Amino acid sequence: MGQKKLNVTLRRSVIGCAPVQRKTIKALGLGKIDSSVVKDDTPEIRGMLKKVNHLVEVEEIDEEKVSS
Repeated sequence: MGQKKLNVTLRRSVIGCAPVQRKTIKALGLGKIDSSVVKDDTPEIRGMLKKVNHLVEVEEIDEEKVSS
């Protein structure tokens, strides 16, 4: 069994958001709407996603699906 990964997609604009939320989105590697990144499922990433959960869509995936 591989480690879980998270596919994070930015679904809403950061216009009007607090500066902390903008920095969190940038730190996750997201820029424009509909941009996606694959991140490890760690407590640090989960905490970041909790701060911006109203802006992003998160999908859990297996590492095997990412590799192939």
